[in-house]
Amino acid sequence: MKQLAGLDASFLYLETPQMPMHVGALHLLELPEGYDGDYVEDLREHMRARLPLLPALRRKLLAMPLGLSNPGWVDADPDLDEHIVEIALPEGSGMAELEAQVGLLHPVLLDRSRPLWKFHVFTGIEPGPEGQPHVALYTQLHHAAVDGQAAVALAQVILDLSPEPRAIETLAARGRKRGQLGTVGLLRAAVSQQWKQTVKLARSLPSAASIVGNMAAGYVGGAAAGASIDKLRALLAGVASQTTAVVRGKTSVASLGPAPRTRFNVSLSATRSFAGVTLPLAELNRTRKRHGASLNDAVLFVIGGALRRFLTKHGPLPRKSLVAAVPVSTRAAGDTTSNNQATMTFMSLGTHLADPAERLAHVMASSQAMKAQMAQLKSLMPTDFPSLGIPWLMQAGAMLYGRAKVAEKLPVVANVVISNVPGPQVPLYLAGAKMLTNYPTSIAVHGLALNVTVQTYNQSLDIGLMACGEALPETAELAAHVETAFMEFQALAVADAEPAPAATKKAAVKTSGKKPAAKGASPARRKTPAKAVGKAAARRGAGRSA
Repeated sequence: MKQLAGLDASFLYLETPQMPMHVGALHLLELPEGYDGDYVEDLREHMRARLPLLPALRRKLLAMPLGLSNPGWVDADPDLDEHIVEIALPEGSGMAELEAQVGLLHPVLLDRSRPLWKFHVFTGIEPGPEGQPHVALYTQLHHAAVDGQAAVALAQVILDLSPEPRAIETLAARGRKRGQLGTVGLLRAAVSQQWKQTVKLARSLPSAASIVGNMAAGYVGGAAAGASIDKLRALLAGVASQTTAVVRGKTSVASLGPAPRTRFNVSLSATRSFAGVTLPLAELNRTRKRHGASLNDAVLFVIGGALRRFLTKHGPLPRKSLVAAVPVSTRAAGDTTSNNQATMTFMSLGTHLADPAERLAHVMASSQAMKAQMAQLKSLMPTDFPSLGIPWLMQAGAMLYGRAKVAEKLPVVANVVISNVPGPQVPLYLAGAKMLTNYPTSIAVHGLALNVTVQTYNQSLDIGLMACGEALPETAELAAHVETAFMEFQALAVADAEPAPAATKKAAVKTSGKKPAAKGASPARRKTPAKAVGKAAARRGAGRSA
């Protein structure tokens, strides 16, 4: 038995019917030409061969006596007939139907008496443009077992680089399985774990104090040169930061404090709405590099632009900028352990700025301030801590928080969760089927009814929008606004570019929207954002939310 770390176990304690704590993805799969087999059975056989290399899928929970401390993981053989199931959809079903199914299935909690994962295979999917047979897959993995990067590591074991699955060496048995611990043994294990956690936490305190002291000295020294000591207070409070951005030759200070209240900052219902959207990664990278922005900057700018458009239409759009809660990995390079190693930071999205150039500069400045802080604070974020009595307190608190609608009464810290998970840049295959899409499905929590998770895959940026079905049923419309915000990003001029000669500018105005764009220009860049949103919504179809 291996007892769960504090951070991993917290995802179990916080889970309620209104707040499921599993993550996963929606995949569209292309079957081989002429395929006439049973893909569900093929997938079961494929997973059976890979399970020896997937310990996270071969373990279940063992509760401690009286729930005094964190449960443990124990070995378990998954029943693949229960973990991989088929859902037959009407023939010709497309993405709208798949998104609706995710909305229906996501609130269903995983069975804690089994290993905490499940695969749903959808049949009846409309074929590709050239008649290629398709199926779809919706995966569920409990967040107590994996974070985003650990899930990617699992996928690297499950997936292949070609339609022909690679050979897998069977692991040799490591002796006889031991019987389960009795009550006395479990209590001893719990006490031993408490002691180890306490010692580990105590040993980290001097290092943490040193880091905070060095940061304080640096900020105080900076204050003598004109920097504000308020930065230190805001940093230690964990809810504010201050950044300085140069926007069109003017210095603008953006203070990140309590976020404005929006329709997303409510207690959750037991319903979900989901939509996926894909952006071309190569074009996104070309555009961001022109502006000196990181991929994360580009993602925050596009999502912020989509939220601004959505709230401008449906209202109200707050005068103050929306704030994103952004998970940050603390995992060391090469670490593929199936657990959680992440913390959370906050980023201003600049949604109060109508000018796209100002908004991009705002996002980039906010991002730089966050990176500077997180480089020092990462080591201060514990992922394990003493848990005696914690299960009772956290479970009771989670239930009370939802029932009492505490989210509507407390100040708003953030408006939306935006997570960016690096993924593979080559096409992958699952049991012989080519994976066409990889839309992440993540967690909405009380007070943050919208989660936007982004993952790169095969030269695309696949985005999953998961929301409370009552707070935000219009996820399909929001997905269309994401496409439009991306077009706006493409059309954005570089801020420090040399001004065009008068004759050139006059010619550009005269030909704008009248003649074809220059040879080699991206088709998406020839569209104006105002026109594009209608076309994007039409392509996606109305009413696609679950």
